[in-house]
Amino acid sequence: MREIRNIVILTGAGISAESGVATFRGPDGLWEGHRVEDVATPEAFTRDPGLVQAFYDARRAKLKGVEPNAAHRALARLDAEWPGDLLIVTQNVDDLHERAGAERVLHMHGELRSAWCLACDGRSRWEAPLGDGPACPACGAQGRMRPDIVWFGEMPYEMDRIEAALVEADLFVSIGTSGAVYPAAGYVQTARYRGAQTLEMNLEPSQGSYFFHESRIGRAGDLVPAWVEEMLG
Repeated sequence: MREIRNIVILTGAGISAESGVATFRGPDGLWEGHRVEDVATPEAFTRDPGLVQAFYDARRAKLKGVEPNAAHRALARLDAEWPGDLLIVTQNVDDLHERAGAERVLHMHGELRSAWCLACDGRSRWEAPLGDGPACPACGAQGRMRPDIVWFGEMPYEMDRIEAALVEADLFVSIGTSGAVYPAAGYVQTARYRGAQTLEMNLEPSQGSYFFHESRIGRAGDLVPAWVEEMLG
């Protein structure tokens, strides 16, 4: 194993589920009572913007009632103390990594507390509802703001930056992901092909578990702090 200096960490719904954030899709195929096709596609927004805005307004409001857990705090500690390059690539749209103190975070699927203006292409930090058609803080356009969320059929954010980090990584770690949603599900293969060690931490083996050198099965709140202690100890 080559010396570990550069680390890429991928986090998914499993890490925030322990804080009470609903996972993306339940066993019944619904996302908080809605079909994904009705709330997470550009076509859904065109067809029924009121429903889509209300769905994300409710999810944004729920963030006020959840807090980072031990796994988020452990990754924030690693971020603060790791001397090499480190990038936390999260599929989650909550802000629990940042609230725990992490700074080297990339939201590949966007953020609930961000709004995107379709008139000027500007993005603004956002806490209030979007369903009542507020004006864009940048250009003043009324009713042109949408959730800054990557929906099905749209390109995840900062793919070039993620790819560059994976190529340089000595260690790739996946936490709380299903291994079913691409492109994130393919990151382990990219990193391993370039010579990185690979580690998975999950409640159960992911669909791509066989790509990892090591799998640790259990709660993120238990596994991640223990792993961070290993890395820093």
